[in-house]
Amino acid sequence: MANENSTILTAEQEMKLRKPIEEQTGVIQAQIDSLRAEGTDRVLFLQGKIDTAKRDRALTKAERESSIAKYRSELEKAKAVEAKNKDEISKLISQAEEYLKEHFDKDYYQKVKVSCEAEKAVAKEKYSKKKADLKKEHQTALSKLSDHQEIKDEKYVYKNRLFDAKMELEKDLQQIKDRKHSAYTYKYHLLDMLRMSKFTVVENAAQKWENYKYTFNRRTFLLQNGLYIAIILIFIALCIITPIVKKSPLLTYNNVLNILQQASPRMFLALGVAGLILLTGTDLSIGRMVGMGMTTATIIMHQGINTGSVFGHVFDFTGMPIPLRVVLALVVCVLLCTFFTTIAGFFTAKFKMHPFISTMANMLVIFGLVTYATKGVSFGAIEPAIPNMIIPKINGFPTIILWAAAAIAIVWFIWNKTTFGKNLYAVGGNPEAASVSGISVFRVTVGAFVMAGILYGFGSWLECARMVGSGSAAYGQGWEMDAIAACVVGGVSFTGGIGKISGVVVGVFIFTALTYSLTILGIDTNLQFVFSGIIILVAVTLDCLKYVQKK
Repeated sequence: MANENSTILTAEQEMKLRKPIEEQTGVIQAQIDSLRAEGTDRVLFLQGKIDTAKRDRALTKAERESSIAKYRSELEKAKAVEAKNKDEISKLISQAEEYLKEHFDKDYYQKVKVSCEAEKAVAKEKYSKKKADLKKEHQTALSKLSDHQEIKDEKYVYKNRLFDAKMELEKDLQQIKDRKHSAYTYKYHLLDMLRMSKFTVVENAAQKWENYKYTFNRRTFLLQNGLYIAIILIFIALCIITPIVKKSPLLTYNNVLNILQQASPRMFLALGVAGLILLTGTDLSIGRMVGMGMTTATIIMHQGINTGSVFGHVFDFTGMPIPLRVVLALVVCVLLCTFFTTIAGFFTAKFKMHPFISTMANMLVIFGLVTYATKGVSFGAIEPAIPNMIIPKINGFPTIILWAAAAIAIVWFIWNKTTFGKNLYAVGGNPEAASVSGISVFRVTVGAFVMAGILYGFGSWLECARMVGSGSAAYGQGWEMDAIAACVVGGVSFTGGIGKISGVVVGVFIFTALTYSLTILGIDTNLQFVFSGIIILVAVTLDCLKYVQKK
């Protein structure tokens, strides 16, 4: 290959280019290692010994304290040596870095890069020649055949040969890609040894970008991001169309705040159902939970005596201080929603009932009870002072967004930093394996439903404050679809055990922004359902394709 193109390096030639760099940095590295031997290396060794001694239950208290005291005495000496050699080590590291900066790219990496580009061209040329030869052979073979079956067999063989040639090209290109990547990362390997795995922000970013390019796959990228790209393009189109049709821009400060404000209560619902989808479940009762919570909160925080009745009884909370009514409304909303989600969770976990059934039963029971109890009437407005207490606007900024941000942070912490969160992923990924490893599938499942109920309660309470009341059993109809769709679009997979809080947040914002944009543009509400349905269908299709690819 080297004879075909002088820019193409053999493995021996590449190693020859690398050798001076290895030797020079090797000499400096040896000096640094000798300085670290009784300093930094000794410090790390003794710190490990101290940690081991602290955990060693075979030792008595006196023996443990004696060992730790001995190691700490030695540690102080090692730290003194480390401090003494610090400046000299820093000087040697700087010397090595200057050498790499001057010689690595110029004398080694750029030449490998040029070689790889030339190799790639040769590989593609070889593939084109192979295809041409195969085609010629195929046509010659076909000209000698007359039997239909023999012709069919020859075409099949030709197709397989083309496939083999394509695979050979892919193999060659991957080897070239590996070689180039290896050459690039070699510099960071040397820096890693010199600095003991300490890199600057720029160097970390450069490595991440190189690794992204190295592992990039077009098909995987489109499966993971194709829907987002399509939605962004649609949103850009709406931003262009809206000023033309409505004579006002779509992306204004007030519109963005309105989108965030509308998305905030829905964020609680999406975060709640996301945990259930993570367990390969769902929740069809979310909308009815919102209706129940809105009605409950409106009754408790109602302006004056309630005009409607519940099971024939008219409630009057005007004798209670408003702050107490606000807290009571929140507590009752959370308790009611959690009560019903716990029931669904119990039946799902105990009897292996599909959440579709248990939550559908909840949906019917809640709607029936609330409608029967209230006769389906709306309970009017809440005390006008309450929204300013719960979600005041500070210089025009709606603080309801801060409630949503707090919920995101808390749920993220639960999912990623607690044992329950780790168990949630484990049970969602493989409940049988999780059970064998000692995880209580029952507790995790019921816990996910309880957490969902708490979030539903908070979400409906905030929605009541945002809308200044007007609670009724019919409120929230269809919200379950929005919450589930936001999770699916955000990458929470129905196959279980796959999903991120960041994806849920993005999904909620996407759906809220799209709905808001279509409303401003004057698109009929019924057609908005069509858009939502298409997005859900595409999102689930892509999710299924990712699952098939993983299998």
